[in-house]
Amino acid sequence: MSEDPSARPLRRALTAALGLQVLLALLLFAGDLGRDFTLPTRGPAAPGFDQPTAPGDQTRRYDPATRPAGPGLAPSGPMPERLVLTERDGAWHLSGQIAPGDGARISDQIAARSSAEAPQEIWLDSPGGSVTDALELGRAIRAAGLATNMEAGAICLSACPYVLSGGTERRADAGARIGVHQHYFGENTLLPAFTAVSDIQRGQGLVVRYLDEMGIDLRLMEPALMTPPKEIYLLTREELRDFNLLTETG
Repeated sequence: MSEDPSARPLRRALTAALGLQVLLALLLFAGDLGRDFTLPTRGPAAPGFDQPTAPGDQTRRYDPATRPAGPGLAPSGPMPERLVLTERDGAWHLSGQIAPGDGARISDQIAARSSAEAPQEIWLDSPGGSVTDALELGRAIRAAGLATNMEAGAICLSACPYVLSGGTERRADAGARIGVHQHYFGENTLLPAFTAVSDIQRGQGLVVRYLDEMGIDLRLMEPALMTPPKEIYLLTREELRDFNLLTETG
């Protein structure tokens, strides 16, 4: 029996749709696989966080879920999955990963204690996390007139330096470690992939605007943009002063 000519366009359309679905499935699989898969590199991996740094040798391995070990640092171990804000000894203490929603949540907690008796400084200890939440929290800290501080052994990595930037005064003991690297905005899935470059550029633009707003030297973005997400660039004391990330150093 001969084929109805009128059915050919429909068959071609269905075949094309099926082929597109198969292609999309393959791209989704490749995207998911690519999150945890990296090609071998010719150079050695970045040293562990426990290795001391020197000018020109400041890149170390980075794991946001675990407190890194290192000389002078607090004991290693898992970090809280969300920011935890406590009040003790007349100051705020903020620790843990910066999860989506933490910016508004912690900002509300700080605003609820806005009074003459409220703490006037906030001590940081965080491996970083959500960039947008870090920017929101940094602005809330600046609006509340809080100083930011870090004690010896504390860390402020990835997006955390943007929280640090929000302080009206910014201090850190000599034993604190502050580091930056590249950020990503959103999940690595297929649909955002079509606009990934635009989203990343927009996100970086928001960071640049924020740093300028906080009075931070935009040269801070150079090591941030040049350091892969799975590594961290630890800033020297001279860089912290030169970039105005710290107004005082211990």
